[in-house]
Amino acid sequence: MFSVTYAQLNGWLTAFLWPFVRILALVATAPVLGNMSVPIRVKVGLSAFITLIVAPTLGVMPQVTVFSATGVWIIVNQFLIGAAMGLTMQVIFAAVQASGDLIGLGMGLGFATFFDPQARGSSGVVASYMNVMAMLVFLVMDGHLQMISALIASFQTAPIGAGIVGSTGWRTLAGYGNTVFSAGILLSLPVVAALLIANLALGILNRAAPQIGIFQVGFPLTMLVGLLLLQLMVPNMIPFFARLFDSGVGEMGRVAAGFK
Repeated sequence: MFSVTYAQLNGWLTAFLWPFVRILALVATAPVLGNMSVPIRVKVGLSAFITLIVAPTLGVMPQVTVFSATGVWIIVNQFLIGAAMGLTMQVIFAAVQASGDLIGLGMGLGFATFFDPQARGSSGVVASYMNVMAMLVFLVMDGHLQMISALIASFQTAPIGAGIVGSTGWRTLAGYGNTVFSAGILLSLPVVAALLIANLALGILNRAAPQIGIFQVGFPLTMLVGLLLLQLMVPNMIPFFARLFDSGVGEMGRVAAGFK
């Protein structure tokens, strides 16, 4: 008769549950994988499948009962580490969203918004367009696979344990938040600068010939200039997105190392 001791059952649970919590936290918070359009069953199933592959390679787990106070603390630690790594990649898409908002505001499309279920709020049309483009580039360049690879590598830099999560990881994540402003402004700068020049030209034209009716001409002209520049920027956006994704994956490793 096949029998299982409590120690064996506890060892199997710890070997699966603790890595599963970290992986599931990343899948739930990461871009693309954590999108609200992805069913919860798919997220849980994908996390379980990755855990089944990764768990045998992690070595010996802490000899702790799963649902003891120490075991629950380890679960909390794994959730925090996985969520922090997922939020690190979300910073990249927040930068793309910010650049789209700046461009839309310069084009006069600041009022053109619709409800975004992912952000649970209103989102500009230009920001949504750039966000979708960034997601497509992310998938084409296997960014989701690189993200999962960085997560698996985090089990070596930040092993599963009952220690207190280091504050260095949170400081690293908070410092990386300035990418939202720096990368967002850098990405939107060509269009914003061109729109500023166009508005200056319209202002001079209004002073020189007030009878033209600058308010009737200005809005369609700035929109046309913005759309034309967005089209011209597309070939240069892809390498820029690639650099952002590479920096995000590298930052995931540094955030995980800060939790050691």
